[in-house]
Amino acid sequence: MAAGGVRRRIVTRLLHAWFWLSRGMTLGVRVMVLDAKGRVFLVRHTYVPGWHLPGGGVEAGQTLLDAARQELAEEANIALTGPARLHGVYFNRDASRRDHVALFVLRDFRVLGPRPPDREIAETGFFPLDGLPDGTTGGTRRRLAEVLDGLPPDPFW
Repeated sequence: MAAGGVRRRIVTRLLHAWFWLSRGMTLGVRVMVLDAKGRVFLVRHTYVPGWHLPGGGVEAGQTLLDAARQELAEEANIALTGPARLHGVYFNRDASRRDHVALFVLRDFRVLGPRPPDREIAETGFFPLDGLPDGTTGGTRRRLAEVLDGLPPDPFW
């Protein structure tokens, strides 16, 4: 495994260890942003492999929707202009035995401008559903199938 891959795995494990010690259970949000052209917005982080729906952790005292708004602003430079619909809550057993993810679907939004890469986000973009980038995660693909193809929700991310 390349040094970057080992580093990512170590950072991910350290973050989850910190969350386990500080929270007991982790709760996160992801947002499926779908535009009028039939594309989905995805992000590629610097510290974990693959393309993901934008999202992140819910902080103490923060609502799920507030966390979704914050993560969209930080990771995508996108603002909600209409309702974000809660699609489901999933157990993310691949991350840890304590991790849960709430998925919102958003169709009404405004892109505030291009988002430059930084230490957290390597790349972002809208992708056609029939042309997802290589490395799009299985969880992302399954959620897209649930929302867009009507597949029954799976309880696991």
